[in-house]
Amino acid sequence: MQSTSFVNIAAYKFISFDDTVEKRPEFIAKCKQLSLKGTVLLSPEGINLFLAGTRADIDSFLEWVRADTRFIDLEVKESYSDDQPFKYMLVKLKREIITMKHPLIKPEEGRAPSVDAATLKRWLDQGHDDNGKPVVMMDTRNAFEVDVGTFDDTIDYRIEKFSEFPDIVAKNKDALNDKTVVTFCTGGIRCEKAAIYMKNVGYDSVYQLDGGILKYFEEVGGDHYTGDCFVFDHRTALNPRLEPTLATTCAACNATVSPREQLAPEFIEGVSCPHCITQAASH
Repeated sequence: MQSTSFVNIAAYKFISFDDTVEKRPEFIAKCKQLSLKGTVLLSPEGINLFLAGTRADIDSFLEWVRADTRFIDLEVKESYSDDQPFKYMLVKLKREIITMKHPLIKPEEGRAPSVDAATLKRWLDQGHDDNGKPVVMMDTRNAFEVDVGTFDDTIDYRIEKFSEFPDIVAKNKDALNDKTVVTFCTGGIRCEKAAIYMKNVGYDSVYQLDGGILKYFEEVGGDHYTGDCFVFDHRTALNPRLEPTLATTCAACNATVSPREQLAPEFIEGVSCPHCITQAASH
């Protein structure tokens, strides 16, 4: 089911962007004019954004940003919601649009090979890539995001921040030499940087999932994926139909448990929730 009330977009592009200071007030003014909310990150290595607004206002924004030839091919992932998922409109200047602390990685100078959603599903269906190599999925997101949902049998290094990823993945290279590794994340930005770094340190068969989990959901649904996909707005998580996770009722205490409360370790479906723990502590 798609609601037309609000269109939520996620997009990024790695490109040399040396006039971010001058462009910031222009982005602020345009987003304010169109009543958009969300976050835009401007960095010397490119742009990253999460925005929500009406269909007409989102389309106007994209027409405006793509008028800059650097972003003419900016690709967008869309989902829909009945309510505005963001409280504020922020335009920030950052050193990196996703912090890896490896500034020599410049995706605009050459991307790692990518695999589209339909091809990845086919590989996972058959258990190997088109060259007969076993396919291994590698989650580049933080541990709490992975816990909400991920691909089946994925490699999860339980990282707390993306800057931990390079050292961990370099140390585990030998164990994956005979595999095809597909890196993935929510929307594509982390796994693009991750795959480039992995190529640089000697992985010989590594791909990024083009467009990340959200594009996979959009194009092929939830096959080979268990759970939902965490998103950084009040929707908390999206299911493979790109619908927000719903509140539920605790079977133990009958409290309403919000999507974010469902992520707490105290929430065990059919057993307990954070409200149970709070009540128990007060007695």
